[in-house]
Order: sequence, then structure tokens, then C-alpha cells
Amino acid sequence: MEMMDVVDENDEIVRVATRKEVYEKLLTHRIVHVLVFNRKGELALQLQGEKKKYCPLHWVSTAAGHADAGETAEQAALREFFEETGVRLPIRFLFKDLFTDDRGMGKFLYFYRADYEGPFRINPEEVAKIEFFTLDRIREMVRRGGKFHPQLLFLLRKRFGFEQ
Repeated sequence: MEMMDVVDENDEIVRVATRKEVYEKLLTHRIVHVLVFNRKGELALQLQGEKKKYCPLHWVSTAAGHADAGETAEQAALREFFEETGVRLPIRFLFKDLFTDDRGMGKFLYFYRADYEGPFRINPEEVAKIEFFTLDRIREMVRRGGKFHPQLLFLLRKRFGFEQ
């Protein structure tokens, strides 16, 4: 059973709950994202696999997922990155933001950066593919209505100046 830390509005842990309870009761929790850039400044985006429960076949950050109970955000980011890309890399913390989804559930999003040229050894159960894109190309994909995970859109709008 997957257990997650529930946090308050200050991102302080208040208790532990099952993932099911967190989503049924819309409890605030932590999500991690790893953004991988290559030497050209291109960002690697992951196309989520078709079996994903939420946003299948949508573009998301290079790797992302929930922090497990008792796990730091950095530990969760390293774990998710390896599970989804098959690569172990040093990461560095960028920032965290409070994101509220379309149901009103709060999520503290932790963003990390890694520099890497590839290749990735994707987990086909979770990931359809990973590709590098210029920020201008991503902006054009968003403008044309491409399928993007809401948390990635939040990041692109808040931190990279993409239009609403």
C-alpha cells in the first residue's frame, strides 16, 4: 500500500495517509519533478505512457512522481528519475511552488534540474518516450493545444513566461 506524507499550508508534515485517502479527501501532499537540460539548453520532456491513470499520452517534465511517506523531496526525485529514465544523475534543487489542481487539491511541487545529453533507458510501463525540445518549440506546442500535464503547464507559465 502506497503511503504519502500529508502536509499543511506551510509544507510541514502533519500525518501519513494512503494514496487512496489523499486523493479521496483532496489532502495536500508533495510531488517532485526533474527537468533535464542538454548543452544546447533544450529541455527533455517525457510523453507519459498510455497506461498512466492520469494524463496518459501527455507531455510532462523529464521525470515526476509522488514523494513517499518519510522520503525527502530530493530522495523522491532521484528515485522517480531512475525509475522512469534508467539513469542516475546528480540533481540540484531549483524551487518549490504550491499548485492547486482542478479539484482544489494542494500539491507542493518540488523542481530539480539535471544536465545530461542522453540516452535514456525508459521504463515502457510508464513512459512512451523522452525527447529534447527547445523552449520555443515547447511554447509552440502549447500554443497549438498539445497535450501537456497540468503541473508542467503551471511550471511553464509561472517560471518560463508561457502565456495562459
